Amino acid sequence: MSLGLKKKLTDEFIAKFGPDVDIRIFFAPGRVNLIGEHTDYNGGHVFPCALSLGTYAAVRVRTDSKIRLYSMNFENDGIIEADSEKELVNSPAYKWANYPLGIVQTFKKRGYAVPAGFDILFYGTIPNGSGLSSSASIEVLTGFCLKELFRLDVTKKDLALIGQDSENHFNGMNCGIMDQFASAFGKAGHAIFLDTATLDYEYVPVDLKGIKIVISNTNKKHELTSSGYNDRRRESETALKDLQSVTDIKALGELNEETFNKYSSAIKDEVCFRRARHAVTENLRTIEAVKALNAGDIVAFGKLMNASHKSLDKDYEVTCPELNIMAETEQKLPGVIGARMTGGGFGGCTVALVLEECIDALLEKTKEIYKAKTGIDPDFYIVDIGDGPSEINS
Repeated sequence: MSLGLKKKLTDEFIAKFGPDVDIRIFFAPGRVNLIGEHTDYNGGHVFPCALSLGTYAAVRVRTDSKIRLYSMNFENDGIIEADSEKELVNSPAYKWANYPLGIVQTFKKRGYAVPAGFDILFYGTIPNGSGLSSSASIEVLTGFCLKELFRLDVTKKDLALIGQDSENHFNGMNCGIMDQFASAFGKAGHAIFLDTATLDYEYVPVDLKGIKIVISNTNKKHELTSSGYNDRRRESETALKDLQSVTDIKALGELNEETFNKYSSAIKDEVCFRRARHAVTENLRTIEAVKALNAGDIVAFGKLMNASHKSLDKDYEVTCPELNIMAETEQKLPGVIGARMTGGGFGGCTVALVLEECIDALLEKTKEIYKAKTGIDPDFYIVDIGDGPSEINS
């Protein structure tokens, strides 16, 4: 963290909440998923990494129970207030603050003491609606702040599960565990190969040797809670129930291609069949992609990324015209190893692996083609893989 950014946060905190006394600064990352999309709630594998982009918080404990929240990203919303002693419920009046307040309520629901209120200022470097998990970042960040401020016995796994619980039940977004897990468990230079059925994981070194991770923002924002995300989860669950009538499985991620083909005629609805086919094949692609990366076969990894995007478009139908134009444009350009949509879909970003010497040309050409076809100016981020949540002392 630069001294300039730390001063900016501290100065803004003092302007909003008063004197420079006992202010602490924390950070939690966003994430990008390299492959394994919409498998996390289907008991499959995912392969995300934490980013150097994320959310910062300047925070100070109060002597009363009042919680005051302010975001530099939503200045017009002003300071939002709540009370730590009262039961918190999702409210339109809380706006963006439903995410951190949901964490406070979930801590209390799980028996953790939140013995005082606090003033907290947020500043996020993740573009809103980009699909890089700004919500998981603020959830994990808030949980980490509570852990440190009140010396609570909370593990990284707890932070991830509390974040998911809050998003599911406080904010009504029926997400899987991947986003919060990636933020809580981030490790610089490594992606996380996570089995979402068991939460077993391993850190896999991502040494790309002359290749960079390029995230391309379509600037078509997604609103997952009001989109088809929850519909996709219901459709996958319907397919699973049909399959359970003929085979003993607990999740779609337990099937390989052979067993899926053997039992798939039990799925009554054609749409649900395609949702299940994506969940099964995407899980297998993720397993193969990690094997390829470990073997140093980055070309094979890129081909699996491209196949992932096609499945997300045709079988899972969570892309959109803008995402398809972006991914398909990038896939055809020199130096691109692979490109796919990342995140929940319906807008947001693509992720591509690109040879360093081709990045400038890629950005120029992609912007030209994408703008001509959509009328939208895209944004690009060349990202580093970062660590999980931390307190910033220097």
